[in-house]
Amino acid sequence: MANGQWFPSDWPDRIRALADGTLTPVTPRRAATVMLVKDGPAGTLFVHMLRRRASMAFAGGAYAYPGGGVDPRDDERPVRWAGPTRAWWARRLGVEEAEAQAIVCAAVRETYEEAGVLLAGPDPDSVVGDTTGADWEADRAAVAARELSFAEFLDRRGLVLRSDLLGAWTRWITPEFEARRYDTWFFVAALPEGQRTRNASTEADRTVWIRPQEAADGYDKGELTMMPPTIATLRQLAPYATAAEALAAAPGRDLTAVLAEARLTDGEIVLSWPGHGEFTKHIPIPAGGGPA
Repeated sequence: MANGQWFPSDWPDRIRALADGTLTPVTPRRAATVMLVKDGPAGTLFVHMLRRRASMAFAGGAYAYPGGGVDPRDDERPVRWAGPTRAWWARRLGVEEAEAQAIVCAAVRETYEEAGVLLAGPDPDSVVGDTTGADWEADRAAVAARELSFAEFLDRRGLVLRSDLLGAWTRWITPEFEARRYDTWFFVAALPEGQRTRNASTEADRTVWIRPQEAADGYDKGELTMMPPTIATLRQLAPYATAAEALAAAPGRDLTAVLAEARLTDGEIVLSWPGHGEFTKHIPIPAGGGPA
């Protein structure tokens, strides 16, 4: 492929099955991912990325951000909270209040699970410092294993979730023909002072701090594999020189969900993502009727 766009080999068959009415779309699972950013020298912005292990069934070898699915327990139990209210987040994300809490919790929890960075503090005006000690690691592992809910973790530590440190950036829904589907909200957050990232994920074999434009260039050259939402958000981050600038831009971002469209026309399948023309693919259908 000319660039690094991740394109599963079974997509053409699944797209045709969806068009034929023989494939029933899977209900997408709610998820959140965080573009963790920090300032570099001379007004340069860096973003934290991880590379998914090649053995992973979904997007193996692709570069992405820390993120994952919502824990249903975060819909049910009040979480120690600071920053904009749950009602504010519900309006911003376009969901009910309990769901807004769960999505924001997923963003903060997954960043802690996969990068070791915790957007929480003992009060609404502070953030915890170094979280790399053995006791922190034990709690992180328990949260990652779902042995400890995020609400229980915050209570145990006497911490409040700092929702004000997050900026909602965009929303993408996995195409209807995919076997694994996610309704994912993307957030941006600055690396808190005193904390540092590490590869705490069992799903990643490498992590890197990289300039968004440099990562996008690697994708364009076919050197870095990414899914459409990842490269799209990198291009959106590239114009910003500092973490503060990127965070300041978040409130004005449109959160209308991006969902791929597939149609059959003139002997080919056309796959497109509205508003993102660079990802459009034309897949020929041979005379026999099956995808090429």
